This record gives sequence, C-alpha cells and structure tokens, in this order.
Amino acid sequence: MPITSSAKKALRGSLRKHDQNESRREAMRKAIKTVKAAAKATTKEQVALAYKAIDKALKRGLIKKNTAARRKALVSKMAKAK
Repeated sequence: MPITSSAKKALRGSLRKHDQNESRREAMRKAIKTVKAAAKATTKEQVALAYKAIDKALKRGLIKKNTAARRKALVSKMAKAK
C-alpha cells in the first residue's frame, strides 16, 4: 500500500484509468461478438459499431495498430460470411 500522499493520489488515478480501460476493452469485445452473432440485416450497423470501438481502443492505447487492423479484418471477414 502507498505511504506518501502523492503515492495515494497516484493509486487513485491509476484505479480510475484501469476502470475506464476495462470498460473500453469490454465494449470492443462486445461489439465484435455482436457482429459474429448478428443477423444479416443489421450487419452493416454492427460492423460500424465494432470499427468504432476498435478505433477508440487504438486511440486510447489499449491495443496496438496491427492488432486493430487484424481485428477489423476479422470483423469484416465475419460480416462477409453472413
């Protein structure tokens, strides 16, 4: 546990950032899963939402550039298969 007041403040900030990152990561995963399970009629909207979630995760530094590209390709491939 932190002892100094600045270390305690840093811990609180770190926990807040951790919660935000987890929620963004979960949103990205949910978006990809919905594309996988989506009906053909809603696929375009679901793909757009998945791309948006992946781009936000990339922008915030949760995933790297090539990982984002790979996940977008996977989403696109899943959409085409339906």
